[in-house]
Amino acid sequence: MYIAYKDYIWMMEFTEKMLQRVAEATGGVKKTIGGNEISFEGPFRRLRILDAIKEYAGVDVKGMDEAQLRETCKKLNVEVSPEMGVGKLIDAIVGEYVEKNLVQPTFLIDYPVEMSPLTKRCRYDDTLTERFELFVNGKELANAYSELNDPVDQLERFEEQAALKSKGDDEAMYVDYDFVRALEYGMPPTSGIGIGIDRLTMFMTGQESIQDVLFFPMMRPEKF
Repeated sequence: MYIAYKDYIWMMEFTEKMLQRVAEATGGVKKTIGGNEISFEGPFRRLRILDAIKEYAGVDVKGMDEAQLRETCKKLNVEVSPEMGVGKLIDAIVGEYVEKNLVQPTFLIDYPVEMSPLTKRCRYDDTLTERFELFVNGKELANAYSELNDPVDQLERFEEQAALKSKGDDEAMYVDYDFVRALEYGMPPTSGIGIGIDRLTMFMTGQESIQDVLFFPMMRPEKF
C-alpha cells in the first residue's frame, strides 16, 4: 500500500483504526492469544526503539559505534557474527531483549539510519528514520516507513550496504544505480506499509500457530 502523506504519525493512526475495526468485526477488540489477553483498542503504545533497548536491556546504545555495540552484545550475551554492522547489532539486541516484552500492540518507532537503508531521516534527528514496526504478543505484525526520496542520501546508504555485503552480509543491499537515477528525476512524498495477513488472521481468530491459518496446504504439517 503506497500513499502520499505529510507525517508517518498518520500511518500509525490509520493502522490503529484499521486493526480495531477488524477486531470488532471478528468478535471484539479483546482477543486471547497464546494465553494472553490482547486489546486492539487504540491508541497503541508508541516506543522509540532506542528507548525500548534502554528499558528492557538496561543499556543506552544511542551513538555507539560498531566496536562499542559488539562489546555491549558480548556483555548482554547476544550472539553476533563478524559480518554484522551497526544496524544488525542493534536489531540483535532488540530481538533478544525487547520483542518478547511487547505483548500488547506496540509501535516501535524512530529506527536508526543503519537499520533502514530506504527510509527518510527523522525531521528532528537525522540519525534516526521515520519508520515503525508494530508488535503484538511478541511478534512483528507490520512494518512501515516514509520512503527516502533524496538521491544523494540514497546513494550513500546503498554504498554503506554494499560495504556490508562485501564483509559477508548476504542480506545487505547492492548499489541500485537505476533506482538512484529514478530518484534524480523525482519522487513525491510517499509512505509504505506491509502487514502480515496470515499473522493478523492468526491473532484475530485466536490461533496459536500461523500454520493453522495458511491457505497453502503444503505449508501445513502433515497429519496422520
